[in-house]
Amino acid sequence: MHTTMHKYFHWGAVGSLVLLIAWCVLWEMAIAPLKPGGSWLVLKAAPLLLPLYGVWKRDLYTLQWTSMMILLYFTEGVVRGWSDTDRDTAWLGWGEAIIVCVYFVCALLYLHPYKRAAKKLARELLDKVKVNKVK
Repeated sequence: MHTTMHKYFHWGAVGSLVLLIAWCVLWEMAIAPLKPGGSWLVLKAAPLLLPLYGVWKRDLYTLQWTSMMILLYFTEGVVRGWSDTDRDTAWLGWGEAIIVCVYFVCALLYLHPYKRAAKKLARELLDKVKVNKVK
């Protein structure tokens, strides 16, 4: 089940998650903080640290729930990209949204063969149960 592309999808997910963590920290601490010297908004990167080990270890459940959780960061990026009056912070918001899209696509493409195999196994099991009921 591990093709070369499959490996790239995994490393794309890991790389984009690490990049998103660094992006959030740098954005709120150094590049464009809300207050000079940084702000408490840097803590928005903390929830991204929780799934990092599971994504690194290719845990399917972790990849599934992070693909949903990461959409909150997409929303924040689009809202700040669209509504910030400062052009630099607006571009940082759009950058965050793009990084999230890369993670989302990589995670889904990594999970796709596993989901297909699980559906096939479930279908075979249901067919087996139906055959036993008919007898």
